[in-house]
Amino acid sequence: MGWSVTATREVVSPPVMAATHEQSRARYPDETGFIERDNVRVFWERYGAGPRTILLLPTYSILHARRWKMQIPFLARHWRVVTFDGRGNGRSDRPAEVAAYADTEFVADAIAVMDATGVERAIIVGLSMGGGWALRLAAEHPDRVEAAVFEGASVPIADPLPYPRVFPGMEKYEDDYRRANHRDFVEFFFEERCTEPHSTKQIEDGVGWGLETDAETLIRAASAPFLDPVDGDPDRSAKHLVARDLAARVRCPSLVIHGGDDRVVAIRHAEYLSRSLGARYVRLEGSGHLPANRDPVRFNLLLRDFIRSLPAADR
Repeated sequence: MGWSVTATREVVSPPVMAATHEQSRARYPDETGFIERDNVRVFWERYGAGPRTILLLPTYSILHARRWKMQIPFLARHWRVVTFDGRGNGRSDRPAEVAAYADTEFVADAIAVMDATGVERAIIVGLSMGGGWALRLAAEHPDRVEAAVFEGASVPIADPLPYPRVFPGMEKYEDDYRRANHRDFVEFFFEERCTEPHSTKQIEDGVGWGLETDAETLIRAASAPFLDPVDGDPDRSAKHLVARDLAARVRCPSLVIHGGDDRVVAIRHAEYLSRSLGARYVRLEGSGHLPANRDPVRFNLLLRDFIRSLPAADR
């Protein structure tokens, strides 16, 4: 692929993993390590064991792998679970080039992490922009993906609206505002995503994780190529056409989960994506953009039932 990978791994104990600034965990990893591609280190964790592996993908660099804290303990009771901090947050590096945050780079990181952890095939789960990583990963590496789950996927696959989207607070996405008001932007970001009543804890968690990175990194990540044609064909440059092309190439079983009150990604995209994939579609009424965080029991049971419905894995 034109890049080299270095992988390092070690078995760890909870006292080693527990940082002084980190909240205690319900479950600590059984193994941790990092891969290095083009001088960018990406750190991963592995939990549990079993005939199947669930790869919980990163999303926009405002979050890192602790975002999955409500899923890991449950899933690792039954299967092997692998997570990694997406470049730009957590323990992973924060490259200074916009191109380093392209969706193709996140997909390449996922493949490198799978190789480093000895995972031949995985059930992948992607949130928001991570849904875009999942779509490209399943389409371009079908031999590595057993099944795919899309949560609030930021995949603009439906027909574009004839007018630009306008929403309250959109001026806070301007680069100069974000540089001068990083905390305010992060707080606004998670308030828009955790819209359910009594979401104070989820917002506090998100803000804490978002402040572990900086405004410049988030600006680079937001500006990077996402669902662009890899071959540069100008006739296929519209993102909804790229998304449709990728979806048409996905052959694995899929599940699309979307909050009925999602203010970030219009539900019409989830409906179109599920039809394109021939996937089961679950609309969670009353949920915002992050149902796995705000309603983890319902989300975890959906994952469990979907995984159990798959053909038996080779043991």
